[in-house]
This record gives sequence, structure tokens and C-alpha cells, in this order.
Amino acid sequence: METTLDPEKQKQAKQYARINRRLWLVDNLFSALYVLAWLLFGWSISLRNWLSTFTTNDWLLIAIYVAVFGGIYFILNLPLGYYSGFVLPHRFDQSNQSLKDWIIDQLKGLAIGAPLGLLLLELLYLALRVTGSLWWLWAAGGMLLFSVLLSNLAPVLIMPLFNKFVPLGDEHKELAERLIKLAERAHTKVRGVFKFDMSKRTKSANAALTGLGNTRRIILGDTLINEFTTDEIETVLAHELGHHVHRDIPFLITFGTLTTMVGFYLASLGMNLAVHYFGFTSVSDPAAFPALGAILGAYRLIMMPLENAVSRWRESMADDYALESTGKRDAFASAFTRLANQNLGEIDPENWVVFLFYSHPPLGERIEKAKRYNTTGAH
Repeated sequence: METTLDPEKQKQAKQYARINRRLWLVDNLFSALYVLAWLLFGWSISLRNWLSTFTTNDWLLIAIYVAVFGGIYFILNLPLGYYSGFVLPHRFDQSNQSLKDWIIDQLKGLAIGAPLGLLLLELLYLALRVTGSLWWLWAAGGMLLFSVLLSNLAPVLIMPLFNKFVPLGDEHKELAERLIKLAERAHTKVRGVFKFDMSKRTKSANAALTGLGNTRRIILGDTLINEFTTDEIETVLAHELGHHVHRDIPFLITFGTLTTMVGFYLASLGMNLAVHYFGFTSVSDPAAFPALGAILGAYRLIMMPLENAVSRWRESMADDYALESTGKRDAFASAFTRLANQNLGEIDPENWVVFLFYSHPPLGERIEKAKRYNTTGAH
């Protein structure tokens, strides 16, 4: 039976997307005001001077400074995070998570993200201290190494901390075999097909091809397995395999490294001005950290439309591969129609919204592409 768009769900999707955009704007405005306040009111230099009375160790100064600066921000921003991450998804019936589980997730994220973030910052400040005017080049190289390591290790070390991954059992043997064969046709070696308990947090459905080399695996949300047909799941997974066929992970890591390098270079120029304007001792002064954050944050916002455009291009290529490799245009259209209903995905966002925010083509565009597709490869 053909899956059709639910008009009521689309009304909810538009409202949900509109509220999320407003929350994004509030979050970014708050972050900008917070950083600027530390710079303009002299709090940053005052904190560094106070901490310097206890220690002159560069590593310890950075750690304590960032703990204070980041800790206050985390506490002040917590109500907004609670509303956007817990209240709103429940209001639109997109979350299955209890408040206790949401809090546990936040604590887990903090326990993983804080040490990793501190390690990266310590290495960045090491580069600021010892590599002179070329610190931006060393920092970009470090981010490249970190991206590769995280892509490799996240599926086996980090993701299992948040979800339980189990191989597909006998009840899904046919599905697993079809997906493995699909991967083989794409010349992709995978360690297996795994199901994860997505339903403990959300009603949304998703699938992914995670990891690099020996850690690459197919993962399917239980919400996808329970709600989608085998043909629909095959087309969704074929899209993910399209990223591998087109070598999108190395491509996007390379692209991200280049944009990061440009960002760090511009930050190096901006930091030289900030040192003189705010009276920092040097670019490696811990008190200059908010200035560095402001410059990189502004650069990220400016680059967001370009990065999203590149991502949409690669996602469209992956859609083409899914249609070509499976030849199941009806299942593809049905899958993304079901995703629009289940995930409250807006099918026809305004052009400016797509330009600024969308890393994937709009769902309506993807559904129409499938409907226009024929087995000769025409669109």
C-alpha cells in the first residue's frame, strides 16, 4: 500500500521547524552576548589575574580558566537546552525519553565531551605558545588527525555508551543478508548489520554506515526496522552506501580541514588585533580565549551556508546512487514519505531556510526525484 503524506503531520512539522529555528537564533545570540560580555567588561582578564595568584603553570591555567568560563555558560544555557532538547520534542510527540534518562544523557555527554574538548584546547594553546605565527597551520593539522581518529573510534568506543548495539537476529535474517549483499555490490566491507535502541529516546527513524576500515558497520534504528518495509530499509541503506562509493567521508574530512585551516588563519589575524585592543599579554593568553571563540564562532556562521550546500550536493549524489543501485523508486519515495511523517520532516521549506540550515535536500525534493526516476537512469 502506498505511503502518503499526513497533512496534519506537515502542519506540525512546519511549526516544529519554525520553533527550532527561533531557538537556534536565541542560542547563538546568547552565546555571542556571553562571550562579548567577558571581553568588554574585563571579566576575562580579571579571572586570569586571579587564577595566576594560585598557579603559573600554563596547562593548569587553561584547564581552570576553561572550567570556570565553560561551567558558567553551561549553567546559564541549561534552561534553553532543557526546553529544546526535552520539553519541545515531547510537546510534538517526538521523544520517548524520561527526564531521568535525558539528564543521564547530558551527564554522559559532559563526561565525554569535556575531557576531549579540554585536550583539544590544551593542544591548541600549546601550538599558540610554541609555534609562533604558524599556530593556525598546526591547529588545522591537529583537527584533521582528530577527525580521522574520531570517525574510526566513535562507533566502537563512544556510540555504545549511549545506545545498545546488537547484531540482527534470525527474525531479520533476510534483511541482514540483503543489506550485506548491497554492501558487497558497493565494494564495501562491513563488520555486520546491527540494530540499536533508538526508540528509547525518540520516535524518529534512521540508519547509518559508521566507522572507517575495520570499524565500519551498518546500524539500523529499531524504529526503522519496526516501521519500514524491507524494500524501504534497503533504499535508505543504499543511500548511506552511496556516501562510501563516492568517498564522502574522506572528501568531507578534507573539505572540513581546508575550511578549518582558513578559519584558523583568519583567527590568527583577528587575535593579533584582539591582543592590542583588549590588552592581552599574547595570543596564547588564557584571557584571550573568548576572543578566539568569538572569531571562530563568527566564521562558522558565515561558512554554514557553503558547508550546507556542499553537504546537500553529496547527499543528492547518494540519493542518485540509491535509486540506481536498487532500482526501487517506489520504495525510495515511500521511505522518505514515511520519514517525513515519522520524523516530522518538513517537505517544502522556504528557499532561504534550505540555503541557511539544510545539510540535506528537502524531503519533498527527494521524494519527487524518486517519482521522476526510471530504470534507465533518467530523472
